[in-house]
Amino acid sequence: MTKGKKTTDKIHKELESVKAMLARALADYDNLNKRVDRERQDLIKIASVGVIIKLLPVIDNLESAQVHLKDQGLAISILEFKKVLNEEGLVEIKPKIGESFDENTMEAIEVVPGTSDNTIAETILIGWKFEDGTVVRHAKVKVSKKNN
Repeated sequence: MTKGKKTTDKIHKELESVKAMLARALADYDNLNKRVDRERQDLIKIASVGVIIKLLPVIDNLESAQVHLKDQGLAISILEFKKVLNEEGLVEIKPKIGESFDENTMEAIEVVPGTSDNTIAETILIGWKFEDGTVVRHAKVKVSKKNN
């Protein structure tokens, strides 16, 4: 083998090595970008949870007032408030009477006599969760227990 051929082979091997390193570096950079984006979204979500937790009692009070006032303007405001929460990825946890109790999304505040075990007897306060399932506030419910 000639000296020129050896040099050319060596250069090709080095070039392939550099290409492989570049490909790994680009993949690492892409993964870093994805991780940073994910972490940024998580931080935004964490920051918004703090504000949301402070706002939920406000909407609860507005809904309580609406029960007594039955004001059309207040009803529109409540709908707009809920629309904003939905746009932020929040959905209501509204257990219905007779549904099974779900400890992941509900908090039992009282056990009452009923015809079946572990079913919702009454919803005291609706809960809220993100669309991905992360609970911001558990729904507060009364749970039935069968009389023996």
